[in-house]
Amino acid sequence: MGMVLPVKLKKGKDIPSASTAMVFGLVLGLLQTLFLVFGAKILLLVMGVKPNSPMMKPALKYLTLRSMGAPAVLLSLAMQGIFRGFKDTKTPLYATVVGDVTNIILDPIFIFVLRLGVSGAAIAHVLSQYLITLILLCQLVKQVKLLPFHIKDLQFGRFLKNGVMLMGRVIAVTFCVTLSASMAARLGPTPMAAFQICLQVWLTSSLLADGLAVAGQAILACAFAEKDYEKVAAVAVRVLQMSFVMGMGLAVVVGVGLHFGSGIFSKDAAVLRLISIGVVFVAVTQPINSLAFVCDGVNFGSSDFAYTAYSMILVGGASIASIFLLSKSNGFIGIWVALTIYMVLRAFAGIWRMVTGTGPWRFLRTPL
Repeated sequence: MGMVLPVKLKKGKDIPSASTAMVFGLVLGLLQTLFLVFGAKILLLVMGVKPNSPMMKPALKYLTLRSMGAPAVLLSLAMQGIFRGFKDTKTPLYATVVGDVTNIILDPIFIFVLRLGVSGAAIAHVLSQYLITLILLCQLVKQVKLLPFHIKDLQFGRFLKNGVMLMGRVIAVTFCVTLSASMAARLGPTPMAAFQICLQVWLTSSLLADGLAVAGQAILACAFAEKDYEKVAAVAVRVLQMSFVMGMGLAVVVGVGLHFGSGIFSKDAAVLRLISIGVVFVAVTQPINSLAFVCDGVNFGSSDFAYTAYSMILVGGASIASIFLLSKSNGFIGIWVALTIYMVLRAFAGIWRMVTGTGPWRFLRTPL
């Protein structure tokens, strides 16, 4: 999972913060690749994949190949953050759609025509990520000078301050989801297959709310910079209302779609039976997930990085404990109950800051 540093920018020839974001993205991407390549087998063992498991060999191939795309993923995320600073959400959307469509086209070619199997899926994904990065880079160089003449112009101090806090948050989020997958893997191949299908639908549908979060984040950042608190309050309320409505709609679409369309993902009766259980949690949590994602965008728009980091670490700690306890006692259902608790706590933490009128939201306790 990548990290995006939201920045407020004006289009120009020389923007040090843009260059700094690119440098951080590239360095972190290379480090992530090295970590995943040399630690792939250890990571899979930690995830619960046993050495003699039939999942070990294909999982090892897939993880190793996918890791090659880490620099592209983090570079593209950094550039998406830069475009957000320009209030340009169309360019990242265009690049992402082109990359995803390319991935969809290449998947069956590499997997079935060239008979590369799991390796083909990983290669298709990596190529699509580099295509997204290339498109974004070509558009970005038309607007800014990415490399300043002096290294001292790079704003490493500023980025490290906020970056370390956000990195802690990303680690907490990633660990919760990874641990839940690990617990599912320990239950066996069938529960793992059903869990991964439900998880991918759960995350994909929930991330649709991220588009609303990005829009709210950009508008709020400008409103805070201009100290237009009336606009801040109006935008925050509106995006939260819209996120809940979106979540309700997603609950119906995902619930009905996964209930009747689960056969697209698997023909195994045991897997389908577990999916029918997981779909309840996937659908019911959609409004909560939408609120959680949009709350993140709202708090990022207020530059409240410290709170979002510390609150997520606390939420992550409580969620990790619930994943361990509930997966041991209730298996597949327990994992989904724990993930529901995780998203409820995440949404609560995001809303709490605004409701209590603390931090950058102190103005809510005084008449506008």
